[in-house]
Amino acid sequence: MEPAGAPPPGCAPAREAEEPPGSPALPAEEPQGGQPAGAPPGEGAPPPSAAAERDRDRHAAGPQGPSGRAARGRGRRAPGRRGGDEGARAARRPRVTVDSSKAKTSLEALKISLRQLRWREFPFGRRLPCDIYWHGVSFHDNDIFSGQVNKFPGMTEMVRKITLSRAVRTMQDLFPLEYNFYPRSWILPEEFPLFVAEVRMMKDSDPSWKPTFIVKPDGGCQGDGIYLIKDPSDIRLTGSIQSRPAVVQEYICKPLLVDKLKFDIRLYVLLKSLEPLEIYIAKDGLSRFCTEPYQEPTLKNLHQVFMHLTNYSLNIHSGNFIHSDSVNTGSKRTFSSILCRLSSRGADVKKLWSDIISLVIKTIIALTPELKVYYQSDIPAGKPGPTCFQILGFDILLMKNLKPMLLEVNANPSMRIEHEQELSPGVFENVPSPVDEEVKVAVIRDTLRLVDPHKKKRKDIQCQTLEQVSEASEELLDAGRADRLEYEASRSPEAGLPSLCLKQVFPKYAKQFNYLRLVDRVAALFIRFLGVKGTTKLGPTGFRTFIRNCKLSNSNFSMASVDILYIDITRRWNSMGIDHKESGMCLQAFVEAFFCLAQKKYKSLPLHEQVASLIDFCEYHLAALDEKRLVCGRGVVERRSAVVPCQTDGLHLTPAAHAPLLNRTATASKFADYRNHRY
Repeated sequence: MEPAGAPPPGCAPAREAEEPPGSPALPAEEPQGGQPAGAPPGEGAPPPSAAAERDRDRHAAGPQGPSGRAARGRGRRAPGRRGGDEGARAARRPRVTVDSSKAKTSLEALKISLRQLRWREFPFGRRLPCDIYWHGVSFHDNDIFSGQVNKFPGMTEMVRKITLSRAVRTMQDLFPLEYNFYPRSWILPEEFPLFVAEVRMMKDSDPSWKPTFIVKPDGGCQGDGIYLIKDPSDIRLTGSIQSRPAVVQEYICKPLLVDKLKFDIRLYVLLKSLEPLEIYIAKDGLSRFCTEPYQEPTLKNLHQVFMHLTNYSLNIHSGNFIHSDSVNTGSKRTFSSILCRLSSRGADVKKLWSDIISLVIKTIIALTPELKVYYQSDIPAGKPGPTCFQILGFDILLMKNLKPMLLEVNANPSMRIEHEQELSPGVFENVPSPVDEEVKVAVIRDTLRLVDPHKKKRKDIQCQTLEQVSEASEELLDAGRADRLEYEASRSPEAGLPSLCLKQVFPKYAKQFNYLRLVDRVAALFIRFLGVKGTTKLGPTGFRTFIRNCKLSNSNFSMASVDILYIDITRRWNSMGIDHKESGMCLQAFVEAFFCLAQKKYKSLPLHEQVASLIDFCEYHLAALDEKRLVCGRGVVERRSAVVPCQTDGLHLTPAAHAPLLNRTATASKFADYRNHRY
């Protein structure tokens, strides 16, 4: 079986995970465990396959196997027997513990990854806390108060089709050219009249335009409920659309074809941290093919799902679906095999990877503001709670001109490494899928390597050991002893594993994308004025406090106008059915109100400059307020000290006490720059 990312015979491997335009060339990957630099994941010393892992697991050596027992049974080790030393040392080394009791469909790939890493798995949970909790569905699968969990609170809600469309639309309002990778979308049923009016207007302006639209239910998955239409009147406006909202988008009629078939790309993205933002992209993914030759949509073929919809869960039921053990053929292939074919045809694969990386970073930037609101609600600052990371599935379609278009983001991408095969009518069996295993096991294993909670401890210990080796080698006459110490110090739990299949893209390229993070700063203002920990909505008092503290009210915009603005926007957003669990203004409503205030205050600027100017204005006044409170607090302390003398010996004031003053100076400078730019 070919390793993931390996090109077909006679084809040079395409470079993967290239940087956005203008960035320096990527450095060669550092070899790990003797793997050649720059080798694709899986080359060099590949981990054993799932079948080999399952075989070897029954005869595993180590702490529970013969070598482990032998090591524990002997009081001393014979010199030079490095194998026995290695087993005993591994037995003493504390291993990372993983609770997999809620892993669900990703369990088999997770088990293989844990065996390769030699970590401890607890498939039925554990009374004592684990280092990592692996959930199959959401953050709330378990009540967790420590460690790490592989889900962010609110992620499932954030990547639903309607919420994702709203988040991207906000960014399109600010930066229309940067966010042109998402099809034009309308939300049903609330925007149905707008959809009809805009389509009619576009047809009137261009009579040759004959569009096709795709309707996707908001909570649908695996292709459920998706259908194509040619005219707004074809939308099924029955009771179901009222109870099951949907998104309607322009259908991409000219996709890139391979073997005359339409396909999409499933790329795996690791969101390792929200604050600071840290994003990794897998160097390989999956290409999922339709099972009927593609034709542009007409009234006759609109309903041929095997031609138009790339969902694996739909096409697997087609008689033309091909299960293949090769990464280069069949109805599911590796993305690297597609890149290889494109490269052989002269396509600019480097630019394609640049565009995909930009698409991923910009999408995550659109999602993070509301994710931070969910995060502070479930894990308030100052309270015990886990840290989070999450693997996301990005579904991307390539147009004929190789422009990548975002279809959707999956909070729970399938990590199954087997598929159902019909042995006889009605009789199915789960059969290993080599293509899935190549890609998914590497993604899970390397995600765990990146979030390894013991990594820093091991690095510190390794540095200390190397120092001891250096000192000992100078003093010891026995050169063999020093060589053995160096050998032991150089060994690590990751020895023998391939280089990471996940490539960091943020903060690596932060300088190129930080200017897009305006809504992040608006969300920080929103969270500051929420008041009550654990809430996600801003009450009228909090909104009035925001206006007062930021000095936004004046003779032209009274507090009565503030109340009217709050009521109008909040009532409209609540009527859309956005989270009725608590009353108040949600982040999306606050962003709309903030944009409205920015447009009133800075009328002559483009929207993104209006918003940036108002953010600077607010941050300046809030920094001044924080400094004033600090000075007042210091004065109270000094007065109390004068009344009640206290022991001051040994007390040292840290420079941190003056941080707000420095922040205010920096903010004032930025605000002055914007004011000068305006006038």
